Amino acid sequence: MGADQAGLEINEKVINQLRGVVDPELGSDIVDLGMVKKIDFKDNGDLKITIALTTAGCPLKAQIQKDVRLRIKSISEISHVKIEWTELTDEERAKTMDRARFNLSQEDVVTQIPRTTKSIMIASGKGGVGKSSVTANIATGLAAKGLTVGVLDADIWGFSIPQMLGVEGRLAGNEETKKIVPLVKSVGSGTLKIISMGFLVNEDKSSLNWRGLILNRAVRHFLEDVEWGDMDYLVIDMPPGTGDVQMGLAKMLPRSDMIVVTTPSKTVQTVATRVASMAQSYYLRIAGVIENMSFFVNEEGKQYNIFGSGGGEKLAHDLGVPLLGSIPIDPFVSDGSDTGTPVILGEGHAADALKSIVDEIIAAVPKINPLDCTAHTSMETSVTISNS
Repeated sequence: MGADQAGLEINEKVINQLRGVVDPELGSDIVDLGMVKKIDFKDNGDLKITIALTTAGCPLKAQIQKDVRLRIKSISEISHVKIEWTELTDEERAKTMDRARFNLSQEDVVTQIPRTTKSIMIASGKGGVGKSSVTANIATGLAAKGLTVGVLDADIWGFSIPQMLGVEGRLAGNEETKKIVPLVKSVGSGTLKIISMGFLVNEDKSSLNWRGLILNRAVRHFLEDVEWGDMDYLVIDMPPGTGDVQMGLAKMLPRSDMIVVTTPSKTVQTVATRVASMAQSYYLRIAGVIENMSFFVNEEGKQYNIFGSGGGEKLAHDLGVPLLGSIPIDPFVSDGSDTGTPVILGEGHAADALKSIVDEIIAAVPKINPLDCTAHTSMETSVTISNS
């Protein structure tokens, strides 16, 4: 056998071994992702591999290097391995991310969400509009009506649901099913089942320096590996914006309804349009709009539109969906979030508005009755096309 032919065979062995090296964040092998740029084998047994990372400071470089060396060790003809690192160009990086997203979309997702559960995504175009507070209060309001409500804190970076619902603890597993068990809180005759990254990190100040697709995989585990059990509703606190987590959830829960939270500000309303557009592109039904921080009422009963007016109404009109309600600025809302006592359980302008919104949600997104023929249709339909 000639030297050139032998070299080609070694290169093929190297490629086959590198297909077993998976980028921990992107979830695909480095060959498929186009990260292996050059393989240079010498007759003396020396091998040089050039690998391009998505970013020069990739925190997963050490893990990839370890996996490469472990794989190459199985090739007897190679005596020494040198790895040279480079960085993908902007164009290459875009192609790599597209490939990773495509591969992820091809994987079967078997969630633990019962088909009789209605999923509601609470979304916003940007942070700071009170989306998580709205989520906590809506979930609590539904449970207060005697319903069983799952709460998925999908805002992995900015988890706040545990504090807002006043729930502490660590997630544990079921020894028999090998599934994660949600933390449970009773609300009157109803129940909340809560999953959050906040129940997994060691302390509130811990930072999660994760990027898009690895965040998406964390949320995926919350859907696949959590023993949710029977629920009437699953309320999902979405991260703000339209990133990988949002798009991933849209694919994994295609029968979900979305509620968009905005403020009276026209600027915020414009940004919120983007998340609505993302939902429609995945054929999610937008059930309605909630306007938060709508106005402030002083002790004399005079109303002040501190953040402007009309944003929620205009967004709802543009999307062709109902404005489910407007929540006024109320100190009790932030106090309740800090103490773990959702304001909807009390009295006042904000509490009344939230209770009315919960009623509107139940009307717009009724829970599924398994005995009803229309429920059977809902459970069998994989995609709901919005008329808006």
